[in-house]
Amino acid sequence: VSIPGWPPVRSPGPCPTGAHRQVTAEQLRARGNALFQAGDHGAALAAYTEALGLSDAPSERAVLHRNRAACYLKLEDYTKAEADATKAIEADGRDVKALFRRSQALQRLGRLDQAVADLQRCASLEPRNKAFQEALRALGSSMHEKMKAMSCTDSKVEQMFQILLDLDEKDADKKQKAAQNLIVLAREEAGAEKIFQSDGVRLLMQLLDTAKADLMLAALRTLVGLCSGHRSRTTAILAELGAPRLAAVLGVEHEQVSLAACNLLHVMFDSLKEGLQKDFRGKEDALVLDSSRDLKLLIKHLLELLVLEGASAHGRDNALNLLIKVVPRKSPKETNNSLSLWVIDQGLKKILEVGSTVCGSLGSLPVTENTRMSTSVLLSKLYEDLKCDAERENFHHMCEDYVRSWFEGHELPGKLRAIQTVSCLLQGPSDAGNRVLELEGIMDSVLSLCASVCEAHQLVAVEALIHAADKAKRASFITANGVNLLKEIYKHSERDSIRIRALVGLCKLGSAGGTDFSMKQFAEGSTMKLAKQCRKWLCNEAIDAGTRRWAVEGLAYLTFDADVKEEFVEDKPAMQAMFHLAKSEDRSVLYAVASTLVNCTNSYDHEEPDPQMLELAKYAKQHIPEQHPKDKPEFVRRRVRKLLAAGVVSALACMVKSDNPALTSSCRELISRVFLALVEEAEDRGGVVAQGGGKALIPLSLEGTEVGQTKAAQALAKITITSNPEMAFPGERIYEVVRPLVSLLHLQRTGLENFEGLMALTNLAGISERLRQKILKERAVPMIEGYMFEEHELIRLAATECMCNMAMSKEVQEMFLAEGSDRLKLMVLYSGEEDEKLRRAASGTLAMLTSLHPPICKRIPQVTVHWLEILQALLLSPSAELQHRGAVVVMNMMAAAREVAEQLIASEMLEILSVLAKDKDKP
Repeated sequence: VSIPGWPPVRSPGPCPTGAHRQVTAEQLRARGNALFQAGDHGAALAAYTEALGLSDAPSERAVLHRNRAACYLKLEDYTKAEADATKAIEADGRDVKALFRRSQALQRLGRLDQAVADLQRCASLEPRNKAFQEALRALGSSMHEKMKAMSCTDSKVEQMFQILLDLDEKDADKKQKAAQNLIVLAREEAGAEKIFQSDGVRLLMQLLDTAKADLMLAALRTLVGLCSGHRSRTTAILAELGAPRLAAVLGVEHEQVSLAACNLLHVMFDSLKEGLQKDFRGKEDALVLDSSRDLKLLIKHLLELLVLEGASAHGRDNALNLLIKVVPRKSPKETNNSLSLWVIDQGLKKILEVGSTVCGSLGSLPVTENTRMSTSVLLSKLYEDLKCDAERENFHHMCEDYVRSWFEGHELPGKLRAIQTVSCLLQGPSDAGNRVLELEGIMDSVLSLCASVCEAHQLVAVEALIHAADKAKRASFITANGVNLLKEIYKHSERDSIRIRALVGLCKLGSAGGTDFSMKQFAEGSTMKLAKQCRKWLCNEAIDAGTRRWAVEGLAYLTFDADVKEEFVEDKPAMQAMFHLAKSEDRSVLYAVASTLVNCTNSYDHEEPDPQMLELAKYAKQHIPEQHPKDKPEFVRRRVRKLLAAGVVSALACMVKSDNPALTSSCRELISRVFLALVEEAEDRGGVVAQGGGKALIPLSLEGTEVGQTKAAQALAKITITSNPEMAFPGERIYEVVRPLVSLLHLQRTGLENFEGLMALTNLAGISERLRQKILKERAVPMIEGYMFEEHELIRLAATECMCNMAMSKEVQEMFLAEGSDRLKLMVLYSGEEDEKLRRAASGTLAMLTSLHPPICKRIPQVTVHWLEILQALLLSPSAELQHRGAVVVMNMMAAAREVAEQLIASEMLEILSVLAKDKDKP
């Protein structure tokens, strides 16, 4: 949808030249004072802020900062109150009002010693002021209570540690309660500081050294509270505990303890990276000059843990997950990728060591079914974080050197390690995988080992062949050399684990034409036979989950074929077996499940070809893609219903909950696409919400690829439009939906996305003031205003309806009175448009504004000369709804001001009202 003349509404902000200023700072301050006295603290704050933008005089600015501090105190934003009061005090150190307001803010922030200092300064400046004397007494009493509570807390902390460290204490409940109390205390800043000051770190270290799982968990969870958002405490704790000890705890066999250690290390990384997140300023930050040394120390020990033979498989997975989360940049906007470069330099070989592990071979590292996928994701993230060709070339050389080191001179075990590394790279940074695949002898070894009599060797080679099959550089070579080999393995191998992998290789090669019906790689019926065998293996619970995962991989490729999709959705046991796998511990199946569902729901991107281009292609005898007859909308709708009936939503919701590297951004995008397809029909949306779909969509809309976030946001919009939002998103969840919906209003979104975002926000804005405030906070109002000028009538209508509901908010009402704004004029003119729905929305907004904010009534005659005839046209309309809105506006204007009432009565309004008052059909 085109947006001509964007942005359409001129900002009500100040003009840059004094000659054109319509409001002075002095007038704005007076308006702010009046609003503050009336109890409208938000509007007063806005007036003072605007005045600050116009004022240059230091003394005037100091007064405005002091006034803003008063507003922030009333609005309970004590941090900003303190900041504004400080600015006023910097201008005039004897400003008792600013000092008193800062003391109030500091008191609320818990910084009582600083609050007392400010109050004492007030009392010394105005010794006869009884209010300051009273406040000092009250604050002294508060400090006494706090000191009493702190001394009480001291004894409690000591008591808890005594119970936990007492080896003779047999009461398990007592120990559990002490541990829980310690964890809860550590979550509060005052409690965390008290534990830290009471030699708590040394005592927690003793708990860790007991090697008892319950005590270790209590210690680790308490340490999380101590480190959260506090850089100096984190640095001190790291120095006392030591990075080797923390890495050792991460590598223990006990899964829960390892996970708790992983959580602690993640919190420590965040605190060291971000610094102090809470509002505790002053000497705190001066204690820590540079966190990079500590960060690198922790990462160094994580990298060493990866190749430590004594480390548990779960510990190794947790170390990989941590590196994925903390090493690469969060956003391309961050320019510094030095941490990734350092990890590649210091630890790439160690990461490849994990990726090259051949399960069951002599001296192999303990790994889980998720380890290889996590390694591939980490390698991919590191490669994506590189900024230039020189950095990428260094990465390639290091990978090539590592593969060569195993391939040359290590006989068969070395060749297997080299091929396993190639597989790992092809699943991760495929450019690097392709480069090592080109090394001399690698591909020949893969093909020859595919025929090995040893199952373990054959598994490694067949998997490498499969991963190479969908990489463009080798696909043609493999099609020529590998298809017959894979067919032979599939037909003659006696091992299901080998046959299923060979089948997936054939599936990949057989689906090379994608959804193009005219490009079939295999003979008629072969694809269906492969799919049938995949479904058979998928349902066979006698086969282990790791092997059955490959059956889903096969279906992910075969379901490009619409005949395969149709048969799959008819096979309910196969669908449910796949959903069961999606919920299992093996998270490496997530992408294959999501791909299969995208294919079944046709939720991939497909553009309609230009008819003229089709004619040209036919004339030039070029290949033209064809759609399968069973990919038409009616078939897709039926497949969606079958998937819903089989329980697809609960499987997707479970996939989204996974905190695992396998849930990559691209995997999230696939899940978002499926959800959007599932909520396409209004009657299906209630069922999707009931099974947890609404809750799952929120994180998808906030994290991942831009396309994935947009698809999830659009699905949320569809649910919000047709369902009761308070039922669909209960409790606090409804406020989390606002940001994704506002994202649909951005200019780069499609017209349909804009329209659905506006409709959904209209529903939310009609629910409560808190939701309207959230929409305002997300800066949606200027975008909503912009769409009121849209050429497309439905978008223009949706924006006007949304503004009608937003007009219930005081801040929005004030916007309609802003100097130099045409907002009110637009609403009056739209009330006279031909489109009845637009007139209804605009006149409804006017009725709302004139009822809630009477000053607007006086402004209406000033915005356009046509105001009277527009109001008369509303009253004379055949639509009772329009007449009602018109009557409300006229009634409000009559009551607002005598001069407006006189103008109304001087026109034909009295006669029109007299006629309407007698109409018994419209009570």
